[in-house]
Amino acid sequence: MTDRYHRQTLLPQIGKIGQARLSAARVLLVGCGALGTVLAEQLVRAGVGNLRIVDRDVVELTNLQRQVLFDENDAKEGRPKAVAAAKRLGGINSSVTIEPLVVDLHAGNIEELAGLEAGGGRADLILDGTDSAETRYLLNDVSVKHGLPWVYGACVGMEGRMMAIRPPTTACLRCIFPSPPGPGELPTCDTAGVFSPVAAVVASLQAVAAIKLLVGDYESVGQELFVLDLWKNRLRTTPTLDAKRGDCVACGLRKFEFLDSRTASATTSLCGRNAVQVRPAGRVMVDLMLLAEKLGSAGPVERTPHLVRCQLQGAEDLQLTVFGDGRLIVQGTGDSDRARSIYARYIGA
Repeated sequence: MTDRYHRQTLLPQIGKIGQARLSAARVLLVGCGALGTVLAEQLVRAGVGNLRIVDRDVVELTNLQRQVLFDENDAKEGRPKAVAAAKRLGGINSSVTIEPLVVDLHAGNIEELAGLEAGGGRADLILDGTDSAETRYLLNDVSVKHGLPWVYGACVGMEGRMMAIRPPTTACLRCIFPSPPGPGELPTCDTAGVFSPVAAVVASLQAVAAIKLLVGDYESVGQELFVLDLWKNRLRTTPTLDAKRGDCVACGLRKFEFLDSRTASATTSLCGRNAVQVRPAGRVMVDLMLLAEKLGSAGPVERTPHLVRCQLQGAEDLQLTVFGDGRLIVQGTGDSDRARSIYARYIGA
């Protein structure tokens, strides 16, 4: 029988030893959108042993322009991205263990999701497929605290960036960007859009860095920040070898501000959508069957194994989507206060 990785093991940079290391590797992928879908497919095709996909959202029609694992049926059914991705990836490579988790990653659960608690199956690498600056700084905190490498990636409009971080050797995210951008400082996918080829290129650069790390080729990883503008045909690298700072809040002073800020609850405006997510305090598990019965008086209800969706009567512009971990997405408003009020009214305070 022909080895499916034959063309890959012919590469001297990987070989059979590198392939064995890939098959034994555990990767945590945070976010399964434009970047995450490309990353997931490339790593699964490369034969990474275990891929845990964490994503809080469902597939929508507007995702299909750039999120390559999904199709129209996924959007029509409103399938959770992690679940839809796992189904597609399982058909690509059944030898890879894929763990889809429909949860919102935050300071209270990230160490558990990365397998950093006792008996958790520690990840060898974290991949950034998010669209949230705050989440990236949280990933950086966990990476530095536990000495766990991660690969940063971002794209908006025609531009993208990528950097691999390998603590304690390389500069971390906060060495390069000490603080997250303030509201309105940078363009977002809402204001500037996303060019699909940019996401594909950034994610491919991330995948290269990930495979280098997983096969043990550390020397060429974490030495530069890639910045690209595809429309202008520009790709530049900024050396980061001397960027590691002794006064860096995270890797210098070892203050993990984002990891330690375990807020009681949170609301988040979702990029590219007129919607707000409300996350409850602590760990919550919702009985979706009982909730579907409860919401039946509020409007038409649809229930799947992963969520309950309700179109509110008398407020046709509002659609509620509730997940098993207690999260609520209110579609049809960008008002966080209104979303919290709806959560208290229909789900519970």
